[in-house]
Amino acid sequence: MVNEQLIWAIFFLPLISFGLIALIIRPFFNQASAIAGPIAVLSIGASFVISILTFIERTINGTLTLVGDPINWLTIGAFKLEVGILLDPLTTTMLVVVTGVSLMVQIYSTFYMKDPGSHHGTENQGSDSEPAELGQPVYARYFAYMSLFTASMLGLVMASNVVQLFVFWELVGLCSYLLIGFWFHRPAAAAAAKKAFIVTRVGDFGFLLALMYLFSKTYQENINYLNIQTINENLPTLVSSGTLGAGALTLIAIGFFVGAIGKSGQFPLHTWLPDAMEGPTPVSALIHAATMVTAGVFLVGRFFPLFQASQDAMMVVALVGGITALFAATMGLVSNDIKRVLAYSTVSQLGYMMLALGIGAYGVAIFHLFTHAFFKALLFLGSGSVNHATGTFDMRFMGGLRKKMPITYITFLIGSLSLAGIFPLAGFWSKDEILLNAFRSGSEGGEIVSMTVFVLAIIAVFMTAFYMFRALFMTFEGEFRGGSEKDPEANPHGPVHLGESPFLMVLPMLILAIPAVIIGFIANPPGELLGIKAHWMVHTLDHSLPDSMHHLLKGESFSVPLAAVSSLVALSGIALAIAMYKPKPLISPESIGKTLRPVHTLLYRKYYFDELYEGIFVRQIYYRGLALASDWTDKNIVDRAVNIVGWTGANFGGLIRQFQNGQMQMYATVTSIGIIVIAAIFIFGD
Repeated sequence: MVNEQLIWAIFFLPLISFGLIALIIRPFFNQASAIAGPIAVLSIGASFVISILTFIERTINGTLTLVGDPINWLTIGAFKLEVGILLDPLTTTMLVVVTGVSLMVQIYSTFYMKDPGSHHGTENQGSDSEPAELGQPVYARYFAYMSLFTASMLGLVMASNVVQLFVFWELVGLCSYLLIGFWFHRPAAAAAAKKAFIVTRVGDFGFLLALMYLFSKTYQENINYLNIQTINENLPTLVSSGTLGAGALTLIAIGFFVGAIGKSGQFPLHTWLPDAMEGPTPVSALIHAATMVTAGVFLVGRFFPLFQASQDAMMVVALVGGITALFAATMGLVSNDIKRVLAYSTVSQLGYMMLALGIGAYGVAIFHLFTHAFFKALLFLGSGSVNHATGTFDMRFMGGLRKKMPITYITFLIGSLSLAGIFPLAGFWSKDEILLNAFRSGSEGGEIVSMTVFVLAIIAVFMTAFYMFRALFMTFEGEFRGGSEKDPEANPHGPVHLGESPFLMVLPMLILAIPAVIIGFIANPPGELLGIKAHWMVHTLDHSLPDSMHHLLKGESFSVPLAAVSSLVALSGIALAIAMYKPKPLISPESIGKTLRPVHTLLYRKYYFDELYEGIFVRQIYYRGLALASDWTDKNIVDRAVNIVGWTGANFGGLIRQFQNGQMQMYATVTSIGIIVIAAIFIFGD
């Protein structure tokens, strides 16, 4: 039986791991830094076990009630700020995702991070000098950051009020900065970390403004409108009473969504996410599968009743999601870095989740988040395994690894098939439900937005299948093309050692391959089978929302014809990849690149968004605008004001000194003048 103390332990165990490693082991027991890995694994492993039990009792069986009374954090008069746990099916689903993926990543990392130099410099080099701490202290620092990152994400998904949520929201951003810039001596890593931190802060500012506006509109002394459950359940009353009008609802929802755009790398705040690949590969797996990027989707899901109450906000969410799904997929078509291909894939799949939320398919969106976490983590760990053998992430210098790394190949193939949405793997079931709901929303309801996002999503299906199998063939098929020894940017540290990765790296991939195959059907079967209810997960997620919303939701459906169409589209993408990238290709990629050079250049340069932001926002608006204006204000207003205050003080002091001269007649004169002034005020004041 899971109790409140055990549920709190899900959060506190990784936090304790961080404290032990960062505050005790690393500063005082450097020689014992090797135990940092096992400590992190054991703590998150225990959290995972408790999360599974909580998921079974709360979501599957429905026997576990919400956690008890919250803890009083702050009291100001009649205002109380409380800390507690909101334990609904969304929370329990996220707990399984975060702890499960984190556990696999931590196990993988115990070997991957043991000897940073073994990765031939592609992970930790880039300059002629290495940091003084390179070695075991790096190992301890890594697991300290990862433990704090996991604890922060767990605190975010468990939060019962908006202030508590926002605190952990910001802490997740801080941890991402530390982990993306983990190899801080590399200029590229340091720049990527700053970029991620600054870009996500843009979104966070919108989120903060929306929170403040929501509280200002809803605050009542007898009702805690900082409590998330209170906000969601009382929303109809707030709307009917006029407390929240249509305009206010839209502004608040859009503000929340701006925060989600930043964290989840949605268009146009997507630019930080591909650059986040500068961090260690296990960090990329955790960020892109289960933590930071899913936080944005979680935020929209957590306040879904608020979004549902504003059709304008829902339209914005759906359109941004659909555009992002296609936009990111196009960039994945031409990238040569295997981690960046997976990064663009993550952005695209997050777009799928957002468009599902935007058309009202709440349970389906979270279902896709659930399945995506496992096969995306599998793919990132596979890319790390390939890097361990070849010393590079550039697919142009790979090839021929299928026979050398059979386990990595098979697991990467499973992940690619699942991501492409091929029957009967996990991605098939969640992706197709999104497509079906978008299609039905557009065709039955006549909604142009829904049909538009459906078209965008179906095109993205083709592209996803193509670029994933392009990556698979370039990496594993054909002849080996030299790895880091041929890659001029790899900065190799030793000879390439082709062969399967060590057991501790292979084991998590084998484990993750299982849910990548079966979890979609088990979690959301189209019909009742062996006692498993049809669509039980989507049904449970949908019915955890307020009763007033159930008639508005979409989901719990499956269409064989549409599934066949989407599968055919995905298979067409795979077929094109075979024709272009298998040994002895039927279509030359080089000739296609030359024929479509302007398009290829546009995609390869990421639509010039980095140059656009650098040229307009950084150089023109910030440097030549805000910075120059601030400099002028500092020199001409602030400095002069300070100088005037100083001059006034000095001269006024001199004036006052004239009266403090020790002459009795001067004192008598001043006193007399004062008496006359006071008398005049009393006489003529009326």
